[in-house]
Amino acid sequence: MRQFYLIKNPEKPGVDQAAEDICRHIEERGGSCRIQEPGEKLYRGGQNHFQYTDACQVPDSTQCVITLGGDGTLIQAARDLAGRHIPMVGVNLGHVGYLTQIGKKENIEELLEALLTDQYQLEHRMMLKGSIFRQGREAERDLALNEIVITRRENLRVLRFRIYVNGEYLSEYKADGMIAATPTGSTAYNLSAGGPIVAPGARMTILTPICPHALNGRSIVLPAEDRIEIEAMGNDDSGQVAVFDGDITFSMRVGDRIRIERSDVETILVKLKNISFLDNLRNKLA
Repeated sequence: MRQFYLIKNPEKPGVDQAAEDICRHIEERGGSCRIQEPGEKLYRGGQNHFQYTDACQVPDSTQCVITLGGDGTLIQAARDLAGRHIPMVGVNLGHVGYLTQIGKKENIEELLEALLTDQYQLEHRMMLKGSIFRQGREAERDLALNEIVITRRENLRVLRFRIYVNGEYLSEYKADGMIAATPTGSTAYNLSAGGPIVAPGARMTILTPICPHALNGRSIVLPAEDRIEIEAMGNDDSGQVAVFDGDITFSMRVGDRIRIERSDVETILVKLKNISFLDNLRNKLA
């Protein structure tokens, strides 16, 4: 790899200096590095939510995107650049990170040398596509790398919803919400809610209820090919929302259905050959 593009989270301390150091090292080794230019936030959709990565600014010649921040920065970039097929790697300037390959206290030059000398592997991570249908018509849609969560908007109340898989009724739930996670997202909200950890290269969707009001509220793991539909029930037209990767939020009314299925778009992540999923998991859990 010789052509790089840096996306930085401006809220992380030291990010500007880290970006300058990375670009200087890449250019000294004969590569090209461009840093995302600061600018106005761009409207993405939903209720006044924004993206901070303008896909139009990323040159077609880019061979790798480096994100400086944390898992959230990498996830945001993956969604903003969905469909560009550009490999991504993250430098963690925050706290616990399962997606980022290296932390701020580690040798960033080691990561850059691996990229510049092609000492890496590429992982293709599945994404979810969520489409909200209202009165039979699609009202909203978006992508998620980690998870799509149906949860309450504000009030501390129990939600009711029905779940269908491939058109077949599965069950009715009373819970604080429902998580539909990818294997990549299994170590995020899904893990906090008691769901299973799944190897990131797997192809499946994990359904995990949030604080279920039942004794049998356990996670369900389904093949990636399955089409999941969750129908909002009850009598509160403004009580529930669908949240994509903790970022974009769409309102759901009673009777709305959100259809969740595997997206044709995948995220390509750079993996250093000497860092395995189990190594990363053991270090983070410790």
